[in-house]
Formats: sequence, structure tokens, C-alpha cells
Amino acid sequence: MYRNTYVEINVDKIKSNIKTIIRKYNYKYYIGVVKGNAYGHGAYVAKCMVESGINYLAVSNLDEALEIREYVDIDIPILCLQPIDVKDAKMCLINNITITISSYDYFKHLIKQKDLKGLKVHLKLDTGMNRLGINNKRDLDKMYDYFINSNTINLEGLYTHLATTGISDNRWDKQIEKFKLLTSNIDLSKIPIIHIGSSNTLVYHPKIDFCNGIRLGIIMYGVGPRPLNNNGIMNKMRRLKRTLTRSIFHISKVDESFTLDLQTGFSFISEVSEIKKVNKGEYVGYGNKYLTNEDTKIAVIPVGYADGLSLKNSGRDVVINNHNYPIVGTVNMGMITVQVDDKVKVKDKVVVIGDNVRYISNYIKTTPHQLFSSIVKSVPRVYIEKGKNRII
Repeated sequence: MYRNTYVEINVDKIKSNIKTIIRKYNYKYYIGVVKGNAYGHGAYVAKCMVESGINYLAVSNLDEALEIREYVDIDIPILCLQPIDVKDAKMCLINNITITISSYDYFKHLIKQKDLKGLKVHLKLDTGMNRLGINNKRDLDKMYDYFINSNTINLEGLYTHLATTGISDNRWDKQIEKFKLLTSNIDLSKIPIIHIGSSNTLVYHPKIDFCNGIRLGIIMYGVGPRPLNNNGIMNKMRRLKRTLTRSIFHISKVDESFTLDLQTGFSFISEVSEIKKVNKGEYVGYGNKYLTNEDTKIAVIPVGYADGLSLKNSGRDVVINNHNYPIVGTVNMGMITVQVDDKVKVKDKVVVIGDNVRYISNYIKTTPHQLFSSIVKSVPRVYIEKGKNRII
């Protein structure tokens, strides 16, 4: 690591988050979602998740699954949430990777493949997301009947993806009803794993009685859904509006408290590479975007949009020596410029992203999910575990 710029991952915090979740919520299968380079945290965290109680993993595609498999024992199954090419099904069988079937056409192509005895599949239903999934009841019944009588491919799971949180809309409820309608001819007890929910479902809604699995994403990484019962006039008005909306549209009640003690373990760190004096009335950076109104000092930090830093970060603060300093001028491909004072020196550590994930996400108008995963894989990940550093 020749450039002192890296993402620091505190594994102990992630482990603590997972143990806290498992203590509070009762499921048989805790499916840890590690797609998108584990939300930018790197594949190594999958190993730590399993050590903390996660007993199933989920990724987007086969490439991600095989990368995760390098860190996780073969007995921990990995679900591909997106369809993979049927010609690669044998690779999935060898590596204990579970395939998603999301259409009847895909099903027909898959069952024509040879030597797949023991392959595990999950059927994905489209209950209203209108993305991937089976939304034809007859097709679903045919697939279910085939697998129940098959001694080759193992129908292990059934799931869907919910488009909203269900806090103040009835789309969540409608999707649950659609799931029940689509599966009304199916004996769900014969399918080992039924998983519908995500982090939001876990926190806001009671456990669905026929579900024994839960997909955990951003909550494992320390960002939980916002509590809905905060004090203050604006929050009280929002609660009143939600109550009225739920009553008018017959929306199911949600849990408005959120008491989990979660910690983010993600920090994007760089250092001051140079400091220069800029006179009053001079511009900093491209396009004459920032004009100094006094003599000032500018610190150059070797990190930019090529590392995944959004152009919208201009104007918000970074942290140097526990003090906030604003990014001024534009975010460049490999550098940002920060207005500092005499306390800042060359080689000082700069926290570009830290515990202020919510603040930064709001500032650049994105989500913590995108914020984490936007930092490119070429930026090294340094893992802090039991006081020791591991660079990957």
C-alpha cells in the first residue's frame, strides 16, 4: 500500500451487530447479504459474519459467490440472488452455491442440464416488485410439483423481495397477500427455507409466521432503520400523519421503536499530502467554484472520484485530528482540497467517511448502501480484529 489511503473495517463492531440482532430476533436461518463486495466492506467480512452466527450467505452473482467462497467453509451455503447461466450450474453444485429460479423459462432450461444431483435451488416470486420473479400461479405449481417429486435437484427455498418498508404505504401488505395467493396450492412446510424479509422487515414488522429465514443487509454493517418515535414537534407530526394514513388505507401496524445498539465499522481514511497558502481573492480548483474570502490554508488529500468519492462531497466536512474541516473546490479524480488551519500538518490522518454515514448520505443525497459500496475495490481494505490489522 504505497498511497496511504484505505478503508478501515472494524470487524469486531460488525460481529457485535450480528450477535445483537440474533439475540433479539428468532429465526432459524440468518442470511447475510454480502453482495456488492459486502456493501463495500470486502469479501473477508463474510468469514467474520459466519463466526458471529450467520448461517447462510447471499450474493448477486456467481463471480461474487466464488470470491466469498475463498473465505468461507464449503458447508456454509451461498445463495445467488440473480439467475446464473445454466451452463454454470455444475460449478454451483461443486461449490455449494444455491441457484435462484425466477422464471418458468429458466426452470425449463435448468432441468435439461445433466449431473446436477444435489443442486439446491430457491424459487423467487414476483409479488409486486416487478423485477425478477415468478408471478404466474400455474407456473409456480408446475415447478413445485416437479421438484417435490425430483430426486435430482433440491428445492430448498422460496422467497420474494419487498419494494417498500410498509411504514406508511400498503404496498408491503399487498405483496405479502400476493405471496400467500401465489403459494396457496403449495405445502410450504415441505420447503425448508422461506425468507421474505430484509433489515426493514426485521425491525418494523412482526415475524411472518410461515417464514423461518431473514435476509440481513445494511443492518449488519451498523446502519439500522430510523426509529419512528423520536421526540420533537416535527416527529410528532410525522407520527400523526402515519397513523392517519395507516387508518385510511388499512395498513398493518409497525413497531415504531428501534432499540438495537449498532455500530458502523467502516471508515474511509487518507492523509494530508501537502499544505499550501492561498491568498484572499484567489480560486481553488477547477471551474472557479470556490473563491477565498481571506488568506487561508489548503490541504491536499490524495483521494477522489476515481476512488468512488461522489462529486457531491464538495462543501461537506472531513475529520482531521478530531476537528471538522470543509472540502472546498471540486472533487477531482485523485484529489480533494480541504480548508484547514495551523493545527493541521502534512501526514495527518484524514477521515473522509467515518461514523457520520447518515450525515454524508443525506448531504450527497444517496443512501448508506450506496455510500459504502461506491468505494472501489482497488482501495485496500484494512481489517481491525481483536486489536490486530489485516490488509486485503
